Amino acid sequence: MVRFAGMVLPGYDIYKRSGYPKGHPIDNQDAASRIVTDILHEGYYIDFVELLNRVNTEGYMGRRQSLRGLDDVIDDVIKAGYSFDKTTGQFFENQRERITRNWGRLLEGDERQMAVLRLDIAGNSILVKENSKQLIDKAYGDLRKIVTKAVVSRLGRLWSWEGDGALAAFMLGNYSNMVIWAGMEILNEMFVYNKIGNPLNSEIKIRLSVHSGSIVYSNSETECLRADLVRKAITLESKAAVPNSMVISENLVAIQSQLLLNILSTTKVISADKYRVYQIKQENG
Repeated sequence: MVRFAGMVLPGYDIYKRSGYPKGHPIDNQDAASRIVTDILHEGYYIDFVELLNRVNTEGYMGRRQSLRGLDDVIDDVIKAGYSFDKTTGQFFENQRERITRNWGRLLEGDERQMAVLRLDIAGNSILVKENSKQLIDKAYGDLRKIVTKAVVSRLGRLWSWEGDGALAAFMLGNYSNMVIWAGMEILNEMFVYNKIGNPLNSEIKIRLSVHSGSIVYSNSETECLRADLVRKAITLESKAAVPNSMVISENLVAIQSQLLLNILSTTKVISADKYRVYQIKQENG
């Protein structure tokens, strides 16, 4: 338990936490209670339970580990408003009850691997100038619904939506695939929307980019937008994306199936950054 606690809270010292002299024997039950109390206080209980589940199912350092009562612990977390994906061994918010930008688990300063999706409305100023506010509000509201559905249904979170730009983040499950599928859904849904539902006098054209890497989470939207991962996605969108397309960074392309690669463009390069493009085009005839 002490070793596992240190994997969630690096440098964890049971003696400093409990007040016992170094080397003094600590009753197993007392140690377990102290660890759970500390993990809860630091806000990493869900991470700890996920770790224990991995140890229980996969073993630890080549040895099988059987943790009695773990099913009851998992059930308690579920009752607290979370869902549990047995395939990935991850908890996430029960989305029928609540949806928060930190998935109900990230704390300020947590560093995680994520994928982000950047969206921009091409020619926004012209659309706003040539259409009434009522029509703009209706069309952009519809776009937001399309984006939100594509993102949330894949366990992503909409982190920012202001003016003509949006940012979504993905962390759970196979997020490297989820972010691309969300972008493809948005582009395809908007293609249909422009044909049969768009109230404006011209097509709503969007540009997307997706990128993955490490990010330090912040409750501040401003701080999240300053992160290198997000800035890179914004740069790819602004420099490489054309209307009604999605730029996919090389680090995401590298782990995709050949089936998906077959519908993307060949590799392109801009400022030494490699990427591929998914684009919606209407065939003539």
